[in-house]
Amino acid sequence: MKVTTTDSAPSSAPAGQLRRIGTQTDILGESPLWDERRQCLYWVDIRQPAIRRLDPATGHVQSWPMPDLVGSIAMTDDDRLLVALSQFIAVFDTASGSLEPFVRSPELIPGHRFNDGRCDRQGRFWVGSMHNITRAPEGVLYKLQGRGALEPVQDGICIPNSLAFSPDGQTMYFADSLHYTLYAYDYNTTTGEMGTQRVFATTQAPGFPDGSTVDAEGFLWNAQFDAGRVVRYASDGRIDRILELPVQRPTCCAFGGPDLSTLYITTTSQKMTPAELKVQPLAGALLAIDVGVRGLPEPRFALSSRHKSRITPLHSSL
Repeated sequence: MKVTTTDSAPSSAPAGQLRRIGTQTDILGESPLWDERRQCLYWVDIRQPAIRRLDPATGHVQSWPMPDLVGSIAMTDDDRLLVALSQFIAVFDTASGSLEPFVRSPELIPGHRFNDGRCDRQGRFWVGSMHNITRAPEGVLYKLQGRGALEPVQDGICIPNSLAFSPDGQTMYFADSLHYTLYAYDYNTTTGEMGTQRVFATTQAPGFPDGSTVDAEGFLWNAQFDAGRVVRYASDGRIDRILELPVQRPTCCAFGGPDLSTLYITTTSQKMTPAELKVQPLAGALLAIDVGVRGLPEPRFALSSRHKSRITPLHSSL
């Protein structure tokens, strides 16, 4: 599998100053994840499609092209990546470049793809699907445990986003972006079941909630697409801080760095006119800023879980 790289010197910008990382421009950057074992940041460009990896110590960015749209990723407990492609979940080994189909979406609706995904604190992978073009309310939120099947949990979704979990794992966050609402649920960490839905926070059009992360103090950071900002919410939904950005469409955020004190923000350049790109030269860039708080280690998918699959796994190579 071909690998592309870009290089840039580590930024010398002072703490608290927003900076661009690397020279690459994503069409639709998403799903940033910090790997505390390897001290690197992974993220995806859904539309390229590609998986990218940053070594912050050198500024080196490595890219692996994917065979199909890649909605989100998660790290596995054996140091590989779980990859949500358009119609199935795969496991990717960055060392060898091998991509192995793992489990197929049970409905296989034409035109649908996976979007936002994240592991809970116990290593279950949650991921939502959506119609790639129409954004019709046909998407499904799934749960995946070990080598089991994708279990449908909620349907009627337009754009699944903002999957995140509180530090104790007992609150789950989720948004259907076109509702302009972030929801919270009591979460049973033993069974992996969502409780009753409640409104956590709302946004104003045209800005809708995109990807989120939770910091060590239990605050939710949400990238607000078309609003040009990342908002930090307290656990009661109160706005604590607003980080204004020089791009209109941030997509997701994640904490990284040796002490998890750097907030990385993915952005998009998709469908922007030359005039818009001239005004927003950082559109599609990976951004970083030190915000004075720390994040949490990203949970890993429990690949070794003994849950038996209820569907036939894929064995064909890509």
